[in-house]
Amino acid sequence: MGSRTGSHQLSNGLIVSGQPEHLKERQPTMGSRAVPYTGGDIKKSGELGKMYGVGDYPGPPPILKPSSRGSSASQHNSGSVRSGPNSGPVGHKLTNSGSMPKKSSGSFSGQLMTPIQPTGLITSGPLSSNTGRRSGQLEPAASFKKVVYGSSVTSLNDQIKLGFKVSKVAMWVFLVVVLMGLVVGAFLMVAVKKAVILVAVAGVLAPLVVILLWNFAYKERGLLGYLKRYPDTELRGAIDGQFVKVTGVVTCGSIPLETSFQQTARCVYASTELDEYKSWGGKSANPSHRCFSWGRRHSEKHVADFYISDFQSGLRAMVKAGYGAKVVPFVKPTTVIDVTKSNKELSPNFLRWLADRSLSSDDRIMRLKEGCIKEGSTVSVMGLVRRHENVLMIVPPVEPISTGCQWTRCLLPTYIEGLILTCDDSQNADVIPV
Repeated sequence: MGSRTGSHQLSNGLIVSGQPEHLKERQPTMGSRAVPYTGGDIKKSGELGKMYGVGDYPGPPPILKPSSRGSSASQHNSGSVRSGPNSGPVGHKLTNSGSMPKKSSGSFSGQLMTPIQPTGLITSGPLSSNTGRRSGQLEPAASFKKVVYGSSVTSLNDQIKLGFKVSKVAMWVFLVVVLMGLVVGAFLMVAVKKAVILVAVAGVLAPLVVILLWNFAYKERGLLGYLKRYPDTELRGAIDGQFVKVTGVVTCGSIPLETSFQQTARCVYASTELDEYKSWGGKSANPSHRCFSWGRRHSEKHVADFYISDFQSGLRAMVKAGYGAKVVPFVKPTTVIDVTKSNKELSPNFLRWLADRSLSSDDRIMRLKEGCIKEGSTVSVMGLVRRHENVLMIVPPVEPISTGCQWTRCLLPTYIEGLILTCDDSQNADVIPV
């Protein structure tokens, strides 16, 4: 086959048509390191060499010995050899042409139209003015505009409404006893004309007043302690309409949430609160703001439907917290920005956040807090079980939840209305990847 007229055999065993062309001084185009592609002659490289400044390459390129079979094959397919589909000027075809050296744009003689990225890809131009930013990296967010969710996301109020659940009969009996004691004490004090009767009546009423004040001050802490001590329920044996407490790992539903300032993504609950301190003669954050106290100036709290995987049974249930449902979240926020008298320098991001919400940034003592329940956090949910075909759901209870009398802690029955969410994980703790 090698002696056939009009054909010859290459070094790699391939038989092509035509007579072999004997090149005296051929430079290899592929080696162990990157060298500029010349195609055998710089002047014949076409527009490709002019585009990347190969014609101004200082000095002749080093001559390397081909070390593989593939490099020898590239010798026969480079330069001006015309063999089948590889015929034509090599300057217009990049097949088997080797690799280009990485040079800075300042070493090129002409204008660099298509710079080579660090990834080796030829793009139409730089992504941005930052030369160190690679392909695929985005610019930092330049806006903190308030996200407007649809009806599927519930917007919550600032305050959690707690109350005492005592029967009206007990309240009337207590008031009647107090009034009778006062009347009898006043009559005996007038008749006997001794202050001992008044001291005795005050000794009876004082413990009652102390118990009432204790309940008002310890109301929220007592409720949190009751919710923490409430036993968990296994979803596998829960019946429809049963009040349960489920603890497990949460995952986002169809609409994940994010915090507005730090922009923490993939959350089932997100809150951002701006508080201000009012001194004597200072500006009020809201109509009910009193002097020498903190008042809520702006609040953003959102919660949507999400899923929870029970730790005990492993079942996965949907928590119906969206579409305007009554939800009571007990999530402690963390302070993100604290503006005091000694530190009144505001960051540009905080100023932009205030401007996007039309909030003034004058001389005020402010504190920005954010709280969230990230996807993968451990959360306890308290609500009613609903089974619809093969879907297991936890919905807000119809009636308020009462803690009952806690005699050992001298606490009256406290009630709360809505779906209860409690999360003990700190915001900086690692969550379980889902």
